[in-house]
Amino acid sequence: MDVLKAFEIFTFVTGVAYLVLEILHKNVMWIVGILTAAAAVAVFAVKGLYASMGLNVYYVVVSFIGLYQWRKDGAKIEVEAGDIHLRRISAGGLAASAAVLVAGTVALFFILRTLGDPASWLDAAVAMLSAIATWWLTRSIPEQWLLWIVADITSAVLCITQGMHWMTALYAFYAAGAAYGWFYWRRHGSQIEN
Repeated sequence: MDVLKAFEIFTFVTGVAYLVLEILHKNVMWIVGILTAAAAVAVFAVKGLYASMGLNVYYVVVSFIGLYQWRKDGAKIEVEAGDIHLRRISAGGLAASAAVLVAGTVALFFILRTLGDPASWLDAAVAMLSAIATWWLTRSIPEQWLLWIVADITSAVLCITQGMHWMTALYAFYAAGAAYGWFYWRRHGSQIEN
């Protein structure tokens, strides 16, 4: 087995664990996410998918923020076993996210095309959707799951076109898990004040 395939398999295994922990809203998810993202950086770098590579560097950094924020938010409410602390997204936050999505995707596309990224539009769209969804995740905004469904389906398409079968399987699993996560969080969530 070559090294790249080993990294893909490691990313798949830790990515599955990450998603389960995310759905259950467990803080340890952020630590598993660091391992998953670090392995994915290597895979995407070798494939020349620079936005996806950079996105996983972002995941590593944001995981530290998410771990802190979730602990802080969890202390604000009485959390029963299985409870999830949720926040509402403001109209301003939604508008800012939409603007970042559109402007960021267009700008990133031109940068990626210049760098020779083999799938510039898909890679840019995935990176921006995922960056916003991850930020919403750090704030426990349940609509992040809807962004993940779109981002994960797009990621699966990106990976299959590049011959990354383990990564395709991971993103297909992520998309299904995101659909489940949406319903699970809505059923088990408790709102906290922003």
